[in-house]
Amino acid sequence: RIMAGTGAQPGAWPWIVSIQDPRKIGTGHTCGGSLISPQWVLTAAHCFLQARNVTMWRVLIGATQLTHLGPEAQVRHVKRLLAHQHYTADSQQNDIALLELDEPVECSDYIQLACVPNASLTVSELKTCYIAGWGSASAKAQQVSDVLQEAKVRLLDVHLVNSSRWYAGAIHTHNLCAGYPRGGMDTCQGDSGGPLVCKDNSDSHFWLVGVTSWGKGCARAKRPGVYTSTQHFYNWILVQMG
Repeated sequence: RIMAGTGAQPGAWPWIVSIQDPRKIGTGHTCGGSLISPQWVLTAAHCFLQARNVTMWRVLIGATQLTHLGPEAQVRHVKRLLAHQHYTADSQQNDIALLELDEPVECSDYIQLACVPNASLTVSELKTCYIAGWGSASAKAQQVSDVLQEAKVRLLDVHLVNSSRWYAGAIHTHNLCAGYPRGGMDTCQGDSGGPLVCKDNSDSHFWLVGVTSWGKGCARAKRPGVYTSTQHFYNWILVQMG
């Protein structure tokens, strides 16, 4: 789950989804994702490296607690998986994927679409950002948090994060980094594919700026979370969705 995070209120992040593998025990939660149209979820390609029969996987929308679904929750199945054709597992380049759902989702107070920014938004100037997910509470804990967790983070300069004492060149131009230089707040295992959102500087709405990709350990100093920039893949997303 989110390190040093707090439990999210129902409807706080109405685009977040839980992507679930029915072969796993418990809820089957494997990755997060974001609803960007009634029938499409944006997530990370690395979530599906070992995936079998992805059409059996569930996508849970409108949920806060995975084991106690309210009437606002909706369940869909995956119709198709479109992982980026140039995704590479060893370097985590192009770590982005789309899931087409078997049926469109109905929007409500608890289910809303996330906004992906086009080239006109200056993402680096956004000040108030959040991460959310159901992933594990620490690097060692493999279990999933039952209640959706959230944490406030800062976007970090990619050049700084690529410097020798940080990630030493492992960050690509299509990545964003977020957290705090001293660590303490971060996404962990199980939050893969989930949203990094930032509030618009002049408006109350949020932009889906990143998809959780990877990080070294959890919430360690100079090891912030690494995200795939949605803005960088804006055209790819449009083309895939047809």
